[in-house]
Amino acid sequence: MNKTGWTLAIISILVIVAAIILFVLPGTGRAPTVETPATTTPVVVDENPSFEDMLVVESLNDNDSIASPLTITGRARGGWYFEASFPIEIQNASGTKIAEGPAQAQGEWMTENYVPFSATLTFPAQPAGSVGKVILRNDNPSGLPENAKSLEIPVTF
Repeated sequence: MNKTGWTLAIISILVIVAAIILFVLPGTGRAPTVETPATTTPVVVDENPSFEDMLVVESLNDNDSIASPLTITGRARGGWYFEASFPIEIQNASGTKIAEGPAQAQGEWMTENYVPFSATLTFPAQPAGSVGKVILRNDNPSGLPENAKSLEIPVTF
């Protein structure tokens, strides 16, 4: 063997010995591994929440009496929004739209978690005791009917 062959052989033997010391012999050349319990509770997010789990209206209940201006607050999961808003409209008893406007996210909306929203809509006076509805729609930029969702809340004027 020539000088280069001997050098390569010695280097190969040293690499093998180092590998045995580091990876095969227990406790040699390694820092001890310590298992520590997790200090935070993991958050489980439903990847496919049902419609009922997407939107919570906090300031308006079925058959509430409303007047203009109407402020609506609640929380919606990020998937209900697009560009931090979603549409809300008010219809009178004949189904005519008398007001519409956006509900604005009050926080980071690109999440699967709930994000607070707020909207204020102004509408013309309606006959006292007449009925209508407030409709909250998910923002559906695709325009596909299978992606459209809405929540209708019956109201009295």
